[in-house]
Amino acid sequence: MAQFIKLYKENPNPREIDKIVKVLKRGGLIIYPTDTVYGLGCDITNIRALERVAKIKGVKLEKSNFSFICQDLSNLSDYVKQIDNRTFKLLKRALPGPYTFILPGAKTLPNPFKKKKTVGIRVPDNAIALEIVKQLGNPIISTSIRDEDEVLEYTTDPELILEKWKDIVDVVIDGGYGDNEASTVIDVSDGTIDIIRKGKGRLDIL
Repeated sequence: MAQFIKLYKENPNPREIDKIVKVLKRGGLIIYPTDTVYGLGCDITNIRALERVAKIKGVKLEKSNFSFICQDLSNLSDYVKQIDNRTFKLLKRALPGPYTFILPGAKTLPNPFKKKKTVGIRVPDNAIALEIVKQLGNPIISTSIRDEDEVLEYTTDPELILEKWKDIVDVVIDGGYGDNEASTVIDVSDGTIDIIRKGKGRLDIL
């Protein structure tokens, strides 16, 4: 049965954040709030946890398109090849915010992602997600938790999320009602700007 942890995004409790980080380091899976929809995530360095997420999503790990949730852009070069000035300025302008940027993958990507030519980078404008990543010391991988409901694509109520996921993940974080609109996905991997998915992020930042 998953732990259900209530956190306030204005001021996330450090003791509870520490508890969540310990779960991630042990290979646990968490469902956590972002500035868009709730996400399913794990420590990017834990292969066993990554395989669990891939299995839940029904994909092969090496072929998965998980986003990397980063605290900021400071360690970007660990995961992304050198990008031009224009692209970096765009990232600085948009992040933190409801955007996923597809960027060229670096040779230093964690093992399961070594063969990936591109990687999705997210810096959500949500203090809970950012504090978790900060205390963990490296990104978590993330994938949206979709709903089978034909009307509502994403579950927004943390208690309903717990009901559905309590036997699948280790922690469900209640960070308040989530959004039901995903991030805007922008591919800048080849130096041009290509909108892959129009989501919550406004396009006038481009």
